[in-house]
Amino acid sequence: MVAPLVQATGRRKRSVARIRIRPGTGQVSVNGRPVDEYFPSRTQRMRLLEPLEVAEAAERYDVDATIHGGGVSGQAGALRLGIARGLVEIDPERRDTLKKGGYLTRDPRKKESKKYGLKKARKAPQYSKR
Repeated sequence: MVAPLVQATGRRKRSVARIRIRPGTGQVSVNGRPVDEYFPSRTQRMRLLEPLEVAEAAERYDVDATIHGGGVSGQAGALRLGIARGLVEIDPERRDTLKKGGYLTRDPRKKESKKYGLKKARKAPQYSKR
């Protein structure tokens, strides 16, 4: 196995993606499976591969990712951020292009934690007057 050129991390919601980028032909694998198999939705594949296309590096690098936690949408977002961070590490000149596209911004939204005395984060038990 060829040593990685760059390693980066991306996070979204509860998902964490560890990305390794190597010189190659544009293959993307997630948890040892091809990206088409791991993310069957075409829109999610398009979103997570956008940083490679914007940086014009889709055919030059292979991406190997390990993702855990969260759901499918969060994992796709984490992978997208990790790829963008890795591309900036390879070539800092790409930073402006990726920053303008919003690919380097960490989405801070997370699930709100449950509070004691409530059923969920904000849902209270039904009020009874008598």
